[in-house]
Amino acid sequence: MSHLLGSGLTRFGRHEGRGTLELMSEAAQAALDDAGLARGDVDGLVCGYSTTMPHIMLSTRFAEHFGIVPRYAHAVQLGGATGFALVMLAHLLLEAGAARRVLVVGGENRMTGQSRDASIQALAQAGHPDYEVPLGATIPAYYGLVASRYMHEFGTTEADFAELAVLMRRNAARHPGAQFREPITAADVLASRPIATPLKMLDCCPISDGGCAVIVGRDAEGPHPVRIASAAQCHTSQHVSAAPDLARFGADRASGRALQDAGRTLSDVEHAAIYDSFTVTLTLLLEEIGLAPRGRAGSLARDGHFDRDGAMPLNLHGGLLSYGHCGVAGAMAHLAEAHLQMTGRAGDRQAKRAGVALLHGDGGVLSSHVSLVLEAVR
Repeated sequence: MSHLLGSGLTRFGRHEGRGTLELMSEAAQAALDDAGLARGDVDGLVCGYSTTMPHIMLSTRFAEHFGIVPRYAHAVQLGGATGFALVMLAHLLLEAGAARRVLVVGGENRMTGQSRDASIQALAQAGHPDYEVPLGATIPAYYGLVASRYMHEFGTTEADFAELAVLMRRNAARHPGAQFREPITAADVLASRPIATPLKMLDCCPISDGGCAVIVGRDAEGPHPVRIASAAQCHTSQHVSAAPDLARFGADRASGRALQDAGRTLSDVEHAAIYDSFTVTLTLLLEEIGLAPRGRAGSLARDGHFDRDGAMPLNLHGGLLSYGHCGVAGAMAHLAEAHLQMTGRAGDRQAKRAGVALLHGDGGVLSSHVSLVLEAVR
């Protein structure tokens, strides 16, 4: 069994003059401090990638910069699912005895470290090199196509998508580190600038600078341990044009296996942290996993089901849509918030119940799926 011992999260937004290594270092030190550990207490390191610093050996480059000498180091690339995949890797390393405490870290100056065009081009490479990228599609365009099909099949409306953006902004208003905290309404979302029909500006996550880190250890030590009960993955197809089903991408299989391995069912889950790069992403994942019936995620959000005091508190830091998205650390912010919630330290964001959490991330265009089940240490 492995445990989440500490977490560290920077504010997201603009960090002028600060690069990947600096943002990773700030988050890593915060995670160590949270766990009551020193740098020398860590013997494993896993990190993600950085589009602004595409070093072929980022894990050992960061180890040198941060001043640690791990017995195991590894960098991983799995798009938006990378952060949760890193935690799964750390979990497996600990079970195998390859390390005792693993630093998991991501960070990037994606907002200030590259131009808008460079960012769009880098992300678009998730598409098929022969059948998608040459046609000029962007990541929002791919998700717009999925959204159009989903609306046709399940009756979801643009107003339903908008309710999830409103919820994420309401949650972010309670977090001082969020990139966007000003309240919005469903009408504001619907009136925002079109990006890729049917998605508007406020249906899309921003590009941010920031970092996040967690410490994963074998033992439940320190002041704030949370048990990592299980982790699972599913990969059905890399490219959306090859997806066998535009409503079932593998999220249900990854989450189902994670829950089964933890000896849990969906009815046990008290807190959800679900990847939300776009409102359609969050809609589809909630409904495929089974946290909402098909076509109902938006109406449930409108009715308070996913609120802090609702039946299934969701992304209480504001998610990618409002806390921000800086690459690997974007999804990891969901993990940092879950850690605070499960140790009763979320302040005025604190949910009444957060003993069992289900986390799910996806990479690419719903290409790769990673689920985690966390349990509070009583």
